[in-house]
Amino acid sequence: MGSSSPIKIAVIGTGLIGPRHAQAVLNEPDAILSCVVDPSPAAEAVAKQLKVPRYASVQQLLASSSKPDAAIVCTPNHTHVPISKELLDGGIHVLCEKPISIDIPSGQDLIQHAASLNLHLLIGHHRRFNRYIITTKRLLTSQSLGRIIAVSGLWTLYKPPSYFDAPTEWRRTASGGPILINLIHEIDILHHLLGPIVRVSAEATPSQRGHEAEEGAAILLRFASGAVGTFVLSDAVPSPYNFEAGTGENPTIPVTGQDIYRIFGTEACLSVPDMRLWSYGQGEKSWTSGMREEVVGVEEMRVPFELQVAHLVRVVRGVEAPSCSGLDGLRAVVVCDAVKRALETGGPVDIPLEGV
Repeated sequence: MGSSSPIKIAVIGTGLIGPRHAQAVLNEPDAILSCVVDPSPAAEAVAKQLKVPRYASVQQLLASSSKPDAAIVCTPNHTHVPISKELLDGGIHVLCEKPISIDIPSGQDLIQHAASLNLHLLIGHHRRFNRYIITTKRLLTSQSLGRIIAVSGLWTLYKPPSYFDAPTEWRRTASGGPILINLIHEIDILHHLLGPIVRVSAEATPSQRGHEAEEGAAILLRFASGAVGTFVLSDAVPSPYNFEAGTGENPTIPVTGQDIYRIFGTEACLSVPDMRLWSYGQGEKSWTSGMREEVVGVEEMRVPFELQVAHLVRVVRGVEAPSCSGLDGLRAVVVCDAVKRALETGGPVDIPLEGV
């Protein structure tokens, strides 16, 4: 494929997230939004607004003149695997919104399917493209903190009663708790920054709502590198300490700027997203020595959805490997599943590096 010709991208699903992805494609100079796909009649208005054709199904799309190079799958979670497979069978590269799947075997099946067709499968963990995470990754890669020894993380806020009302009353059920909805993002970021998690233990927070869904947990982590971590998760406490409020990424959640990760290395420690780096500088490493505080600069960047589309274009052109592959997406699901099992059993759960 010529590196200069724009990449044609379709958006599958026009619910909450689909139009945001479509706008990101429209804002990318090296991409063309070829169409949207959604069986709902309401999607016609979205297509008209975006000035692109709408098709009722992937099969209709494949039979049309709008066949794209790649597609972004933004449909309900349980449809991610069958729709992605349909697109891959049509010779189309896929960026699938997270989670890759609602269970591990179907996620593995999708990964193998893409590989057998020699097509790219990317998972939409867009926070890898957040400017604070990009800057943190750069610092860790450059060994600015030395070898990473430990990490402490928080995702804590208060979801009001209306969050659990119809039509989203499913959020009261076992699949509606913050482990699968929110922690999955955090696990992917921790994997991205610190490598694979290989063991988890967890204790549940007290239930206040009385729903079937968990409300949170204190989680103990071990990474393949030997680093260890703690993570406190809760969607039922008033708190400014969460990714959305800390980074300002979600426009519906007021910004607090509070730190959410603290990463401890042999040479320095870093809090994110206030980006304060503490070290002894050139002085003696000792608890009695004065420490030096440096605020790491974070450059302005395009919004994560737009950076993700630009990355998809480069992957399709063959000049970049996927930042978040199907396997990466599945590993986040596997760790969340392990956290749930740790809550049920009360013991540690090992996560194999191979066979995932």
